Amino acid sequence: MAGGLATRRRWGAMGAMAARARRMNWRWMRYVMASVAALATDVGLFLALLASGMTAIGASATGYCTGIIVHWLISSRIVFADGAAEKGSGERTRQKALFVGSALVGLIITMAIVGGGDAISIDPRLAKLVAIIVAFQTTYMLRRHIVFRA
Repeated sequence: MAGGLATRRRWGAMGAMAARARRMNWRWMRYVMASVAALATDVGLFLALLASGMTAIGASATGYCTGIIVHWLISSRIVFADGAAEKGSGERTRQKALFVGSALVGLIITMAIVGGGDAISIDPRLAKLVAIIVAFQTTYMLRRHIVFRA
């Protein structure tokens, strides 16, 4: 009988872990979709500004900053809604500040990679692609574990 209870507890714990993994997977997928929307904004503006003659680093920074706004709107309302503080609260203000801080980390990564690539004559579009990958994972981890701790 004791073995049966231990087995049920073990399976119950495994079921709970599996449910949490599914929730985390869906959260990550929602984050990917939010990132796609923000990235479309970022890259679309980046390419338009690059075509208009703006420097690669300036176009990259402007596109990224515009994408930040799109990402906050989606992340706070859909991706991390369960961890988002109530609108108008001090905690919500703290989350916005941390979100902007995480975005600035991503911006620094983006500017360093694009600027560095440009300095050594790497096509800015290729450098931007590398920056997207590195900044994506970095900002996800910051937002998941620090900004929207749920």
